[in-house]
This record gives sequence, structure tokens and C-alpha cells, in this order.
Amino acid sequence: MDSTNLAQYIEATGSIAKPWLLVQLRLKKLQERQATLSENEYAQQLEDIHQDLMNLGEWWRGMEDEVF
Repeated sequence: MDSTNLAQYIEATGSIAKPWLLVQLRLKKLQERQATLSENEYAQQLEDIHQDLMNLGEWWRGMEDEVF
């Protein structure tokens, strides 16, 4: 699945408020642009995405059935 398909899925399912899917979209877009980025740029952007993922924490605890 490419980033366009993933974005269409997120939009079609009303999942814009699901932050883990937005992280997946960012990762997919970064993967698609990897060849055009320097190693440092790629590493910096990957680190940024990773930090955003870690900042999500465990917000889903107790809501597993609803959100997954």
C-alpha cells in the first residue's frame, strides 16, 4: 500500500483522529522519499517521527476494543 492508498483509507474510514495511523502515513511518505534525501535528512526525519510516536504514550489503555 502506498501513501496515497493509506491516506484514502484513513479518510474513508474517518480515522484522521487515530494518531498511530497518521504515524504510519508519515513513515510511508518518508519511505517513498528516501532515495531523494541525504542520510542525515532521512535519519533526522525518522527520529522526528519516532519521537512523535513515543509521545503518544499509552493513551489507548482501557480502550483497546474501541480503538483497535
